[in-house]
Amino acid sequence: MRVESDITRVVHTVTVAAGRFAAGQLGELTQIVPFEMVDAALAETGRAQKRIRDLPSRVVVYLLLAAALFVECGYRQVWGHMIAGLDGLEVPAPSASALAQARRRVGPAPLAALFALLAGPAAGPASRGVWWHGRLVTAVDGTSLCCPDTAANLVVYRKGGSGHGGTGYPMIRLLALAACGTRALLAATFGSTARGEPGYARQLLAALHRDMIVLADRNFAAAELIAAIAETGADLLIRVKAGRRLPVCRRCGDGSWISRIGPVEVRVICCQITLATAEGRRGEVYQLVTTVTDADCSATELVGLYHQRWEIETAFLALKQTIGDGRVLRARTPTGLEQEIYALLVAYQALRIAICDATLGAPDIDPDRGSFAVALNTARDQLIKAAGVITENTVDLVGAIGRQVLDNLLPDRRCRTSPRVVKRAISKFAAHTLSGRFHGPSYKTTISIDVLDPGP
Repeated sequence: MRVESDITRVVHTVTVAAGRFAAGQLGELTQIVPFEMVDAALAETGRAQKRIRDLPSRVVVYLLLAAALFVECGYRQVWGHMIAGLDGLEVPAPSASALAQARRRVGPAPLAALFALLAGPAAGPASRGVWWHGRLVTAVDGTSLCCPDTAANLVVYRKGGSGHGGTGYPMIRLLALAACGTRALLAATFGSTARGEPGYARQLLAALHRDMIVLADRNFAAAELIAAIAETGADLLIRVKAGRRLPVCRRCGDGSWISRIGPVEVRVICCQITLATAEGRRGEVYQLVTTVTDADCSATELVGLYHQRWEIETAFLALKQTIGDGRVLRARTPTGLEQEIYALLVAYQALRIAICDATLGAPDIDPDRGSFAVALNTARDQLIKAAGVITENTVDLVGAIGRQVLDNLLPDRRCRTSPRVVKRAISKFAAHTLSGRFHGPSYKTTISIDVLDPGP
């Protein structure tokens, strides 16, 4: 009796670097952070290895970037993901101690240099939702990250506190300048929460230039900072306190007026914004200042533009929750934290670039419809398979990540509102006493904008 079985044999072929550099890869994201870029960053910072080790510096950099994609894994597990698709190749099996020594040897400087090379809007001149009257729409804001509660970290970073108790972990303040249309980062800086956001904002001024407009909330409305932003040539649109008295130097035809804040001439828009939902109506008075005085840019249009400032919050959500899963950072020393945060920023930026590259050939698709979670999960799969590390002769801007993004586009942005809620309680006591603030459903909303006259 003869038994025949149908067997399909799939041969998986990968193309990676040679020798001890083979394990240094990010799957398809290696095309965005290529070997040459990593080697240049290492050479620029003086961190290139003087002899070829089992863990060359380039491989260690890719290990740190891979760890940013797999925050739930220890470094040994991350290493296992990096070599999982390299069957048949002789790769080292370093101990946890060897990986730690290699990370300390490389330090944070090459990761910072890589982020500087990748930082930018990641948009084309025809990308939808990125430009406004020929200006790149950007936003500046800050967020906080938690780091391990170690004696070394507490020397530099302090714990947060409030009326409901302390944070339990030392906090790191992260400030970023993001392109609202793509949520890609143009610049970022971080440090202790002992320094306020306006102080860190000055470190981002070098990324500002003409043909750009910067959106910011009331925390950045200091006269000195407004003057510093204006000096870069970039326009600004910043919310100020509604009760701030700004003199009327000249009236505009749309209800706004020209005033001055220090040496800067600004246009002031005071408006009543009303949100109507199935649950009722609520409103608030906003006062905005801008250096855009063009007659063809109406006050109502500028108020509508200010709403895009919230896109940077979406960027922080992707950085801290989609990638970071809300976890405390790994590193137990300030130097290690600097290295880890820059690796996180590089990984985030590479994913944003992959999303934007996918939509470049489809100008009718807004880049913000690309799912960051889909891009992240696909990038993880490609890394484990060691797929797409080195391109063939034909460059594929879309790639596996882009195809998954295009096949799983998010719906067009809907006009919805949700009240501010407590996302994570500091203590159980706070959770019980503020229970009404924990569940805030979103509602379809209609927004009306009424520009208010400043009076005589």
